[in-house]
Amino acid sequence: MSKSIKLKKGYDIKLVGAAQPLAGKAPLSKTVAIKPQEFRHKRFKVVVEPGAEVKAGSPLMFDKDHPELQITSPVSGEVVEVKRGDKRVLQEIVILADADTSYIDFGAARPDQLSADEIKAKLLASGAWAFIRQRPYNVLANPTETPKSVFISGFDTAPLAPSIDFLVENEADTFQAGIDAIKKLTGVNIHLNVHAADTKSSVLLQAKNVTINKVSGPHPAGNVGVQIHHLDPIKKGDRVWHIHPADVVIIGRLFLKGRFDARRRVAITGSEVENPRYFETIIGVQAEALLRGHLKGGKTRIISGNVLTGTNIGESGYLGFYDHQLTAIPEGDDMEFFGWLLPSYPRPDISKSFLSGWFKGRTYKVNTNTHGEERAFVVSGQYEQVLPMDILPTFLLKSIMYKDIEEMEQLGIYEIAEEDLALCEFVCTSKIPVQKIVREGLDLMYQEEQ
Repeated sequence: MSKSIKLKKGYDIKLVGAAQPLAGKAPLSKTVAIKPQEFRHKRFKVVVEPGAEVKAGSPLMFDKDHPELQITSPVSGEVVEVKRGDKRVLQEIVILADADTSYIDFGAARPDQLSADEIKAKLLASGAWAFIRQRPYNVLANPTETPKSVFISGFDTAPLAPSIDFLVENEADTFQAGIDAIKKLTGVNIHLNVHAADTKSSVLLQAKNVTINKVSGPHPAGNVGVQIHHLDPIKKGDRVWHIHPADVVIIGRLFLKGRFDARRRVAITGSEVENPRYFETIIGVQAEALLRGHLKGGKTRIISGNVLTGTNIGESGYLGFYDHQLTAIPEGDDMEFFGWLLPSYPRPDISKSFLSGWFKGRTYKVNTNTHGEERAFVVSGQYEQVLPMDILPTFLLKSIMYKDIEEMEQLGIYEIAEEDLALCEFVCTSKIPVQKIVREGLDLMYQEEQ
């Protein structure tokens, strides 16, 4: 049964540089890369070496614990580097992409013509299973388990986030095929959550085999973790899967076309981008290919994702597997003279300590300066203002810091991922690395469960 949820807590960070709904084909990226460390807690074995020729859908590595779970190439071409870091930790598999992509044929078949086991086998063999993640822990879904529900967030409230409506535009058939495959695979309720006022896409609003819930409120209302908390809370032992709508489209293409077609729209955003817009590109594209000729100049931080939860990759880095946004903002490595005393530049301010905090609807040009260093961790009530979840974030973070597993469970560790508490880090007077602490807690709980 559909539900409507109105959230009041949270905060929308309004920045300069939102992408206009214009989509062009991105210049060809000479190389693309898969970054194994994005798939947490997986022990991968690489099955390719430099010089190997691959097609889109060819296996690059598999999970040692579940050998049927493969990560495959998004393009055809030549493997040019298998990059490892300290202690031979696998960092990147870099592929020199062909001008025209060749695909492995996995066989086209509508999901309703296949059994659940056949759907699972196709998802695993093609690498499309990697789009399915689970809560708790925000890791790849275990193919031997069945979730109690599946969540798809049809809107994104993060700063400068791409419009989901635009990402799935003209993809009604493939989106529905993806939904049908997931439904046949799991047999459980699929929650497709849309924004009560802003979602207009018929692709989302007319989808079948889903429960469409309407959600409203400021960020993080678009986070799947917040939606799970209010619609189907997680207890110890529960599994809930979640998938991005644009990745549902890729799953749909697998069944309708029989190939791992990893094309996607990516939003190029931020105050340092000339004419922010969308590009048609591929998973793992190099940032330089998307930003070439579009940066204003000056010292700029290039972020794969949004400014709250994204990763600093630089122009030579590669877009993350789960990211649909590239953000460019000024690097904040300069010191403000008497910055704590004199009036400063306008910036988002939830406490209204600055004059700019009193103006609603204004957009801001910000840099990466944190305006202070980490200091004593005190109970201030700031976190509760921006977290629309029934947990006590300060006490949960402290329980993680002193590794009290039982207390972490009681305080809601299974309900959250880093992105859900990213605003807590943004508003924190003490400059506590909230997301880093949350990830450490989730990793500890995951290890205890194994």
